[in-house]
Amino acid sequence: MTEPSQESRTSGRKRTLLGAKIIFNGGHSIFDCVVRNLSETGAMIQIENPLSAPDSFDLQLSDNRLLACEVRWRKINSIGVQFV
Repeated sequence: MTEPSQESRTSGRKRTLLGAKIIFNGGHSIFDCVVRNLSETGAMIQIENPLSAPDSFDLQLSDNRLLACEVRWRKINSIGVQFV
């Protein structure tokens, strides 16, 4: 999986530095992360071990918004997600 180019995205992303949590396994597993950029349709999330995140999960932002996500790509310390 490779990161899509800016031209292939359906909406522009804004740079952010939001604390967030990746929540899965019925709420029993939680990873801290940082949302580095955000759009209406997806986000880039900085996480210590991208391979430890499942292919789909809930993302809880610092303002308590809860977004259902599917992973679209993984890099050394980040993942790209699409909101579903």
